[in-house]
Amino acid sequence: MTRTPRILHTVVTGLVATAIASAGLLTAGAGAANAAGFPSSHAKVNLLPAHVYAPYFEAYNGDDPATLSTESGSKYLTLAFIQTAASGSCTAYWDGDTTTPLTSATYGSSIAAIQRAGGTVIPSFGGYAADTTNTDIADSCTNVNDIAKVYESVFTTYHASRIDLDVEATSLTNTAGITRRNQAIAETEAWGRRTGHPVSFSYTLPSATTGLGATGLAVMQNAVQEHAQIALVNAMTFDYYIGTAQEMGTDAVTAANGVYSQLHTLYPWKSKSQLWESIGLTLMPGIDDFGAPETTTVADVNTVESFAKSNGLGALSIWAIQRDNGGCPGTSGAGTCSGVTQTPWEFSQILEQFNSPSWGHQFGF
Repeated sequence: MTRTPRILHTVVTGLVATAIASAGLLTAGAGAANAAGFPSSHAKVNLLPAHVYAPYFEAYNGDDPATLSTESGSKYLTLAFIQTAASGSCTAYWDGDTTTPLTSATYGSSIAAIQRAGGTVIPSFGGYAADTTNTDIADSCTNVNDIAKVYESVFTTYHASRIDLDVEATSLTNTAGITRRNQAIAETEAWGRRTGHPVSFSYTLPSATTGLGATGLAVMQNAVQEHAQIALVNAMTFDYYIGTAQEMGTDAVTAANGVYSQLHTLYPWKSKSQLWESIGLTLMPGIDDFGAPETTTVADVNTVESFAKSNGLGALSIWAIQRDNGGCPGTSGAGTCSGVTQTPWEFSQILEQFNSPSWGHQFGF
């Protein structure tokens, strides 16, 4: 996904990533809070429910995630994006900005507030800007161990249990980067098992109306080869650039069915419920970058939410929470408004119904 108002039509964009490997809202023990509001020892980690609505938050426009979480009622946010400041670097920052390092000084207090309220965040690496400038960390950094160390630091710094990886554009054909990324995922997952820190990954990948494209599917095939356990594939069901008027709710459903078939081939040992739970869908509320022929309406969202709930999908999301308002009627691809008439947070209020209850058990470490 992109921070710019338009995604190039030469790339079928997709967002795959936000699932849930664990069922229920799980927490670890607590200790004394530090300056950022996080417990200093035996950190509290709120895991995601098995079926979660986690809208994307544009981390580059100056908004406060805790404020938008409270205002929208969205307990779970996917924070986008993390990338390196320059190609060739192994040091990552929020938005590739060296003034916003991956420390508790950046978003620490806001994330802690979300977690104290019972929610959590999913830090997201990559995105369209990073994936077209070789600044996604797996493309930029050639040392797998260094990439894994960055992933591990994000898990511990923000007490997260899920990292999202948005891989699109030229990153989809960077075979060396794809392999490094999956090897780093496997290394980080091994670290999580050793340390007792809950760790899971989701992939954001391109989707057509029929499922993943060939390059996105190749990313998942490489994940299997490299023993990377991907919790969720979340298809970004917008910006198709087909050139015709689309029924976006129906398109999202057919895309989900296509991804199901693809994952069934990749993971033939998984049950039907396990496969559906490893699929997510991300919508773009209102008019997407292509324009009015690709408009996701409130009715479309109701269709998708009902389908996702009845089939037990793992996640739903939107790009992005800042768009979920009725501003800029008729405008396509805007970053802070949907372009359609709606009440504030109307899309989120529908999709919040998808969240499974916060049943769970204690996860201590």
